[in-house]
Amino acid sequence: MEQINLTRLLESLREARSRTVALLADLDDEQMIGPRLAIVNPLRWELGHVAWFQEYWLLRQLLKRAPTLAHGDALFDSAKVAHDTRWDLPLLSKAATIAYAQTILDRVCDEYHIEAIGFSKDAAYFLSLALFHEDMHAEAVTYTRQTLGYAAPNFSQVDGASNTSSETHEKLGDAFIPGGRFLLGSMNNQLFVFDNELCAHEIRVEPFLISRTAVTNGEFAAFVDDRGYERRELWSDDGWKWREATGAKHPVYWKSEHGKWWRRTFDQTIELEASLPVLHVNWYEADAFCRWAHRRLPTEAEWEMAAGFAPTTGAFAHKRKFPWGDEPPNQQRANLDWRARGVVAVSSLPDGDSAFGCRQMIGNVWEWTASDFLRFPGFVAGAYKEYSEPWFGDHKVLRGGCWTTRSRLISNTYRNFYKPDRRDVWAGFRTCALTA
Repeated sequence: MEQINLTRLLESLREARSRTVALLADLDDEQMIGPRLAIVNPLRWELGHVAWFQEYWLLRQLLKRAPTLAHGDALFDSAKVAHDTRWDLPLLSKAATIAYAQTILDRVCDEYHIEAIGFSKDAAYFLSLALFHEDMHAEAVTYTRQTLGYAAPNFSQVDGASNTSSETHEKLGDAFIPGGRFLLGSMNNQLFVFDNELCAHEIRVEPFLISRTAVTNGEFAAFVDDRGYERRELWSDDGWKWREATGAKHPVYWKSEHGKWWRRTFDQTIELEASLPVLHVNWYEADAFCRWAHRRLPTEAEWEMAAGFAPTTGAFAHKRKFPWGDEPPNQQRANLDWRARGVVAVSSLPDGDSAFGCRQMIGNVWEWTASDFLRFPGFVAGAYKEYSEPWFGDHKVLRGGCWTTRSRLISNTYRNFYKPDRRDVWAGFRTCALTA
């Protein structure tokens, strides 16, 4: 079991809040509301919800303190406030929302000092829950800024930001994964594990071939240029219904001009970079590409095996926390934490390879898998029951994190999940051969 260090958790909460506020620093009150869209939240609501969530679990539930805002639940409880009503709420101004969030953080840090709480497992669990919840919402802020065409956040405020990427220009091809039995998911031997990862269970995977890199812009452009969006035989029934309903002809932020493909990144339009991973494609688009390429998406079990296991004498002796081992991510292994200010070439960062030579399975882009988001056997909802349980069945699993994901959040077993039509996520994919 990990050691409990409440002081470090409190320091991380302060750092997470400074990151969240920095991501919003240049936006005015009007931008912090924005248009009513199904895939974003008003950013004033988003920040208020993060603060409310922290107060609800750390002060009200665990320490039984009274709420700071008498009407806070009616504004910020995501389980009770319908998404499309959030623009109509009497939200606080940007300045008042930031002040509310700071008040909550200060109260948490004042009350959760070691002398008062001691080495409490419950305190560590709920501090981690609040921390990771804020990390996820900070990533969602970048989705919103991209969706609304706002300028890129001021990355000069991000410690350690760097645009170096160690591109190798290799043609990496496929990795052979010999298959076998292994435990899918996480063991309950950590201070905090998300409920949908728990109940690690033994499964058997057949041998397979998986691409060592994510699909690139250049590869996806070939699919588009070959009329991939117009050919019914390449699309699932649901995918074709989505394509017809939306009229999609290419990835959402692409446009063709002067015989070239261009893509929008935040408020800038740049010529498409062939060696970067394709971004902002949904599950239907990834699935159609696979049919065109005579490939398929990996299952989440295949993805986790390719990322996390090292074969020794024909057996899987150790399950790694990260593709490269158990050491934490750094700038040479994974593109996380906003450090590169965007995605890097798919051949970059060879130090982060898995035992099978698969590159960037952590960081750079989230990767769609073939798998529906379902309960693992023996699933029991955690204290925050709305985290996983409402979404089983109609979402798809993504793995691996992206360039805005926090390194403290991600690992080989982390399960992200979105509906298959979502294009706002920093998501791409890698593929498997149809037969090994």
